[in-house]
Amino acid sequence: MNATVKHLFGIGAAITIGALAPLASAAPAAVAVTGAHCVRAEQDVWGSGPSRTVTARGCGIPSQEHRWYKVEIDTLVERHYKGDSVESGVDRSTTVHSRTIRCLGYTSDAGTGAVDWFGCPPV
Repeated sequence: MNATVKHLFGIGAAITIGALAPLASAAPAAVAVTGAHCVRAEQDVWGSGPSRTVTARGCGIPSQEHRWYKVEIDTLVERHYKGDSVESGVDRSTTVHSRTIRCLGYTSDAGTGAVDWFGCPPV
């Protein structure tokens, strides 16, 4: 079987089983990673790990749409919860400086200036 056909068949199989994130990070030529910068952000950390969403303010966002965004954050505040729900309460908060995360996309609210980054795998 031709190597190109094998490669295309492998990509199709990966998409079928829902392996989009590993495929996207393994294909440097096919997926452009575009940079964004945010001054401050908050992320919830649950008993099972960090949330895949980050709420940020003071962001400079590229005008083009891409599959993955590299987000440089000056100050990231992580709220560590005691369990896996808001009702369990906050155990502690930590502040991390100069953190870079990758996210799949974002939504923004021009009225509040907030940008909600989503699909951010744990660092």
